[in-house]
Amino acid sequence: MTLLHALHASHRRRFLREGARLAVLGLPALAKPALAMVSGPRTLSMLHTHTLESIDLVYAVGEQYVPEALGALNRFLRDHYTGDVGRIDPQLFELLHHLQTTVGSSRPFEVISGYRCPTTNDRLRQTRGGGVASHSLHMEGRAIDVRLPGVPLATLREAALSLRAGGVGFYPHEQFVHVDNGRIRSW
Repeated sequence: MTLLHALHASHRRRFLREGARLAVLGLPALAKPALAMVSGPRTLSMLHTHTLESIDLVYAVGEQYVPEALGALNRFLRDHYTGDVGRIDPQLFELLHHLQTTVGSSRPFEVISGYRCPTTNDRLRQTRGGGVASHSLHMEGRAIDVRLPGVPLATLREAALSLRAGGVGFYPHEQFVHVDNGRIRSW
């Protein structure tokens, strides 16, 4: 086992223990204090399906986010229709990191949609037959639509639901799972 795999295994065990403890208390597993329970570096790797750009970086170490990495992730997850860059909530990165750890994958997420400006959101609402929320958390940088190669979509959805960290939408025909750090709900 490599050092990186050992680190991930250690973080996963700690995350699962803490999640179980919080579940017993009736609290969501990814409450804001979750950041403090991870001591090492946390990474994200992603490929954007529309821009074909990729990113692979350390976004946080211990309790500290890496400002340059957050800026790079904001640019990477920009509205791919308009180029507008929004501020992505770092807790969304925590959710993705924990989701990837939960399913035991080291492959990059494939991103379908990250930030959406209000103009794009309105246009998609008018053309997608009601599948886009008028107050979408994508506009607040608190939602992302993803898939993870090698992980069945249903497995990714179940893992996201198990985290109890926000909303989870399942879109099998479009081949993605929506995750956000809003209130806990599913569709």
